[in-house]
Amino acid sequence: MVSQEEKKMHEAIKEAFPYADDVDWNEVYQRIIYKYSTPHGIQHIKEELEKLEDEGEVIVHHIKPYNNPVEVQTINGLPKKIPTNKLWNHKSCGQCGHIPGYPTSVFWMMNKAEIDYLDEPHQTSCTGWNYHASGASNPVALAGVYVRNMWRAYETDYFPLIHCGTSFGHYKEIRNMLVLHKEIRDKLRPIMRKLGMDIVIPEEVVHYSEWLYVMSKQLSQQKKYDLSNVKAAVHTPCHVYKLVPDDTVYDPKVFEGRRPAAPTGTVMNFGAKIVDYSTWWDCCGFGFRHILTEREFSRSFALFKKVIPAVEEGHADVFVTSDTGCVTTLDKSQWAGKAHGFNYNLPVLADAQFAAIAMGADPYKIAQIHWHATDVEGFLRKIGVPVEDYKEKFLQYLADLREGKAQPEYLYTPHRKIDFYLTLPERVKWYKGEKAVQK
Repeated sequence: MVSQEEKKMHEAIKEAFPYADDVDWNEVYQRIIYKYSTPHGIQHIKEELEKLEDEGEVIVHHIKPYNNPVEVQTINGLPKKIPTNKLWNHKSCGQCGHIPGYPTSVFWMMNKAEIDYLDEPHQTSCTGWNYHASGASNPVALAGVYVRNMWRAYETDYFPLIHCGTSFGHYKEIRNMLVLHKEIRDKLRPIMRKLGMDIVIPEEVVHYSEWLYVMSKQLSQQKKYDLSNVKAAVHTPCHVYKLVPDDTVYDPKVFEGRRPAAPTGTVMNFGAKIVDYSTWWDCCGFGFRHILTEREFSRSFALFKKVIPAVEEGHADVFVTSDTGCVTTLDKSQWAGKAHGFNYNLPVLADAQFAAIAMGADPYKIAQIHWHATDVEGFLRKIGVPVEDYKEKFLQYLADLREGKAQPEYLYTPHRKIDFYLTLPERVKWYKGEKAVQK
């Protein structure tokens, strides 16, 4: 029975929040998104960018017909073009360092779809970690790193595809800052010209999960395993859709357009069942600063606010997300819970790994699940992947490499020698003309 004290408390809550029982919290979340969006909507940013291009203030890297763009819509219904071909891959520091099967899954699927892409050896970090974790940088320096990478993509004529969610959100913010603040451009331009570059801003800032989402129906035609009995919980990364949120892709078919299209739409298009849970909005626990300063808080948050609700409320078989820190935190925090008797062991995969595995990618050579802390093998057995066969072949491959009996396998023609890292690929024309290449 409810005590008198509890009744009084409930009455007090109703008096303070008279509409609490009728609140559609999805609508509340959307209002929060709009409130904390850029004060200048994305349409205004694009209009100003076009003006700056006309005035010769900036160079715009346009999406061309040979990029095979697909038009989708953002949260406010405005169109966004997603290039699907001839892509310059801006890789993630954390993915390459902690989850190497993440980028290799992306490249493997690009190979399967016969996509022309460039795995750029000249790319630098976005320095987003420095900014979001410590706040130690400054606007001109942040803009310089962004423009230098975007210039690099521009001169290769491959359109940038951003792998890291933080780089994606960070670059959207830097793009807006450059468009809206002439004083930043004026300070940055002489620096870039000393490097033989200029201010380049892409027509769109595109995250790989958006590319994968628009490609997922096509890619799912090559699906090898049946996912219809898979219950998948999804975590959409904060830095993907809470930073400049009106430049994030939405689809009416995904939670009635109330949550971002990716990665949920990708998982749906591959045939898995999406399960909901009450804390879908919450951070994964990574958050940048507190993963460095309050790591045990991050681990506890990941377990109690994400993993446990996904299992107990959604009865999820797998947790799918689409950013470096989210995969790392949700996957590698669960051992801490296990040490204290909370052994949920929910497999965590990036959407790229999830999709590649469904298409038949080698779970060890490509998806590289052996880097994960949770029991991904158990999930693979559930969908019919012959885990033991793949594992035996992988171990033999490693043994042969150690003994010199085999050569490393590559997803593309390997970089040839060290001077390749100091020049452009032969298939790319130097923006200053052929003579510059010969110097």
